[in-house]
Amino acid sequence: MNIHDLLFWFFSIAMLVCGLLVITSRNPVTSAMFLVLLFVFMAGLFLLLEALFIAAIQILVYAGAVMVLFLFVIMLLDIKASERRKFKVLGVVGGIAVGLAFVWELAIILRQSVRPLASGGAELHGGLEEVVKPFFAHYMLPFEVTALLLLVAMVGVVLLSKKELK
Repeated sequence: MNIHDLLFWFFSIAMLVCGLLVITSRNPVTSAMFLVLLFVFMAGLFLLLEALFIAAIQILVYAGAVMVLFLFVIMLLDIKASERRKFKVLGVVGGIAVGLAFVWELAIILRQSVRPLASGGAELHGGLEEVVKPFFAHYMLPFEVTALLLLVAMVGVVLLSKKELK
């Protein structure tokens, strides 16, 4: 095993542990912090793939801006501790169903043999031009609509969190 394999296993296992801690944590702020750690470990995987721009965007956008928005929403909603601790039957059944679907898909994937990448020109690229060019050429409208939806969601949370509207 070389250093890339060891780092891959470290980042992958750390992501799985952080994902489990996001789900099982009782405190929403703690869950959000574990999600930030998960994003950092995911950026580590992108670094192993030599996709430096995507790794930087992962840290700046997701671990930075989006998580600040999540924390802002969590703080504004002021979820009571008694409401957080209740288990809902539909939620438990849905979680078990999603878990079983995940195990089923994992079994399907693991039954297949691993095929190596084709040699000769099958390199991974993560440069700035390959990533940014499609944004401005094809995906500018969905990108702007997503930004608008996030803004509307934040304004909605602020309005919902107010006690009295005058």
